[in-house]
Amino acid sequence: MGEAAESLLKHMPDASGFDIPPADIRETQVAALNERFQEQVGRIKLVKLRAQDADITEIASLEDVVPLLLPHTAYKSYPESFLTEKKWDRLTKWLGTVSAYPTDGVDLSEVKEIDDWVEACAKAGLFVACSSGTTGKSAMLVASKKDLDFTSQDGISAVQWGSKIRAGDMRTSAGAAGAVAYTHKNAAMGMAMMGAFVDPDAPRFQSGLPPVTVGSLTKMITLRKAIADGTAKPGEIQEYEAETESRQKGLDDAQLRAVDDIISKRNEKLYITGMWGALYPFAEAVRAKGYSAKDFHPQNGVYLGGGLKRAKLPDDYREFVYETFNLQPEYIYQMYGMQELGTSMPRCQEGHRYHVPPWLVPLPLNKEGDALVPGVGDKDFQGKVEGRAAFFDLSMDGRWGGVISGDHIEIDYSPCACGNRSPSIADNVYRYSDLEGDDKIGCAGTVDAYVRGLS
Repeated sequence: MGEAAESLLKHMPDASGFDIPPADIRETQVAALNERFQEQVGRIKLVKLRAQDADITEIASLEDVVPLLLPHTAYKSYPESFLTEKKWDRLTKWLGTVSAYPTDGVDLSEVKEIDDWVEACAKAGLFVACSSGTTGKSAMLVASKKDLDFTSQDGISAVQWGSKIRAGDMRTSAGAAGAVAYTHKNAAMGMAMMGAFVDPDAPRFQSGLPPVTVGSLTKMITLRKAIADGTAKPGEIQEYEAETESRQKGLDDAQLRAVDDIISKRNEKLYITGMWGALYPFAEAVRAKGYSAKDFHPQNGVYLGGGLKRAKLPDDYREFVYETFNLQPEYIYQMYGMQELGTSMPRCQEGHRYHVPPWLVPLPLNKEGDALVPGVGDKDFQGKVEGRAAFFDLSMDGRWGGVISGDHIEIDYSPCACGNRSPSIADNVYRYSDLEGDDKIGCAGTVDAYVRGLS
């Protein structure tokens, strides 16, 4: 990694970069973008093709990096037949189009199912994390061991910047039961967080639910599509319905036990984790048993990741959860992030905005995703703009750091009410697809064609 990128990343351990004005680091960020480009253009096939297509040999401005950004759909561009027909060699070759490291060292001799393939990749140092794929195919995001370590350390640092939760607090873990998607990234992050904030001797709730693996997701998505287009066999439908019923019963039972678990720990200083869609009904169940803020420890902390994820909740859902578990503002940690990034954007306490660290370069784009929003390319730009969220994460090692998301954001380049001067994002993020149905990114079709041709 180059000198410019290192100078920005050095702010991560102590979260010292959130009070740096954007203008003060713009030149360093552009230099770091060029460093990463020169380092990886010859290593990541898709980036090389994008650079050739746009005739880019150097990044000298933020505008130069826009044609090199990959739409988030690039990580879903493998043909489904590679999974359904178990073409593991082809899937591995596809992974090689988006990986910064060669995939020819992956031993496929013992691979029979997709979960075997994920583990075979991990043994070769390629850690593949898959999205839930609830709206289609799973995104397959490759990362290196260096990425897992960075994400874990950054997560701990961000929590301590965005709240009064501290490493060594020796808290007791609790939260809503849920079927957790197992990935090496999630496992590394979870272990790091628990190691930092939770008493290792405190009892931990065990849901007993099987982890959601890539294989189980793939099976579910494939069968859903087969049912939708009428090609599913009666036996497959019956098996799917029985499995769905069994999973739901297991989840309901686990949730009842999770409610009893947190009530039994109500006098302890808790570390609660979860997403709004799960925490709200969890809080309702606790209230139904007669418990609320007066019964819980005043220094309980909560880690809130992600938005509503299509959950339909009342307008006061936040306050309801806070008041149930006696959560004070200074112990509430919220962040904005996405699977495609290795960096967290913590929410500040005073301005209630998500702050962007110096090594994560925000690149708000027009809706089509092919141009910067006017003004933000200027070094001294200040003020608010809104548009499609795109970022370049300079920390990324195992894949390209530049990604175009499906999110709409409002970002402010002026100082925040909290006093910090980094760019900050309003807490009103939404997905284009949620409001407008099908979401089209201009370059997505071109990128898909590139990848299919290479794999």
